[in-house]
Amino acid sequence: MTSTAPPTLEMVAAAAGVSRATVSRVVNGSPKVSPHVVDAVNKAIVRLNYVPNRAARTLASRQAMAIALLIPEDIGRFYSDPYFASVVKGITQRLEPTDYVLNLLVSSSDPRHKTRRYLGGGTVDGALVVSHHAGDRDLIVLSDIVPTVFGGDPTTMLGLRERYYVDVDNVGGAQQATRHLIRLGRRRIGTVTGAMDMHAAAHRLTGWRQVMAEAGLDDSAVAHGDFTGYGGAAAMRELLARRPDLDAVFVANDLMARGALITLGAAGRRVPTDVAVVGFDDSFAATNEPPALTTVRQAADEMGWAMADMLLDLLADRNPQSRTRILPTTLVLRETA
Repeated sequence: MTSTAPPTLEMVAAAAGVSRATVSRVVNGSPKVSPHVVDAVNKAIVRLNYVPNRAARTLASRQAMAIALLIPEDIGRFYSDPYFASVVKGITQRLEPTDYVLNLLVSSSDPRHKTRRYLGGGTVDGALVVSHHAGDRDLIVLSDIVPTVFGGDPTTMLGLRERYYVDVDNVGGAQQATRHLIRLGRRRIGTVTGAMDMHAAAHRLTGWRQVMAEAGLDDSAVAHGDFTGYGGAAAMRELLARRPDLDAVFVANDLMARGALITLGAAGRRVPTDVAVVGFDDSFAATNEPPALTTVRQAADEMGWAMADMLLDLLADRNPQSRTRILPTTLVLRETA
């Protein structure tokens, strides 16, 4: 009679010609296994149709084998901003070869502290935080409950020191954009910021101001947006009302830049002839309709991958090479500047 018992870790090890411990390391995504051994183990897993027993492993290791992704944002912005999709893509790609599952928590407010209770209940082993605001004081407590990696510098708005985080060079990216506009001969350059309770908006404004000061240009043409298309359109209307002679604008993300283009078109201002426009992100919004945006590319998917990789090191008691990792940005030239 043929056995119907499911394949075991030992059976996979025998089929791959390696030890049980090696199979366990491959299943958990350890980087300390050579590629040819990983390939042999994965082929054995597929051939035997082996499925790791999560419940047994959880009991044995006292791990939940789950990671929380916290996004303190309005649900509408989460689904409308392509930046978040890219970050989540990078995170899931890094977690794919491991046995961890990802729990997504999206909320702009948590008056009953449900998230704090959830993380403190042993439901997850670690947390990733993306898009935090100055008012997210619960994150200070949460980062002490479980190992946490932030997407973005948590020192600027939350005052958190000695924390792990991955960020992009927001200041440098804004500097690249502004210097490009100056090289084009533009001198009356405004900026539309993101929500100023967020570190990315503050850092991008800093980069713009630094280059404007270096060039001896007036840096008073500032309007505050909220990282949405509607907010970008409204901020551009404000800028034009105050400074109708603007010949360029640096906008802190692509969605707001799209909104700014609508406002400029309605005002009869030609882009880029009358007003050059540079965005930030190089997201789907940069090229989904004409004109294609000149923008600063940030590798959001790489940021998500790096965040997950850093957290996996913490969960495996491996010390990451550094508490911080800053990813470079690149200016992408298209039609608007």
